[in-house]
Amino acid sequence: MTGSDSVVVRRSASWLTAVKAAIVFTLLCGGIYPLFVTAIGAVLFPHQATGSLIVVNDTVVGSELVGQPFKAPKYFQGRPSAADYDPFSVGGSNYAASNPDLRARVSEDSGSIAEREGIDAALIPVDLLAASGSGIDPHISPESARLQASRVATVREMPVSQVNELIERYTEGPVMGVFGQPRVNVLRINLALDAKESLD
Repeated sequence: MTGSDSVVVRRSASWLTAVKAAIVFTLLCGGIYPLFVTAIGAVLFPHQATGSLIVVNDTVVGSELVGQPFKAPKYFQGRPSAADYDPFSVGGSNYAASNPDLRARVSEDSGSIAEREGIDAALIPVDLLAASGSGIDPHISPESARLQASRVATVREMPVSQVNELIERYTEGPVMGVFGQPRVNVLRINLALDAKESLD
């Protein structure tokens, strides 16, 4: 075997080794590992693995993780959404604080909220005016919920104290007691209000 033949054989062996490695890692990282992680997730966290869906009377009404628009006065209303609450189009507006379009939208929203709740616009918590980074945040702060309690109670002809009790009951603490702020899931508390109204 000549020197050039030896080089060709070595190159051929290197090429074959690279192809074998690519196939093995594709199967491991692109097939076996994802299937393994998915299976473990389905066993250990079945609710979360299927999208944290909320089911009422055998009907899926939403997800704990995805905000929805509520317009009727009898409901708590969530944060604005730059993604129009579409889970397939998540994202923020990416507007800077100085952007005139953002300022105009916030000014319009604060005026509407102030009129709807019968308060001064300066008292509106920032989370009712600012969209989240995902655009589909399902939570509001307890302060934002308490701001809406009087309206919700009036429309539903309930004592405000009962609405405030629901707010306390549905206030979630920081994750693992450390990460994030206390928050209220808007869909969950609205469903609780409907359930309570149907029982009364």
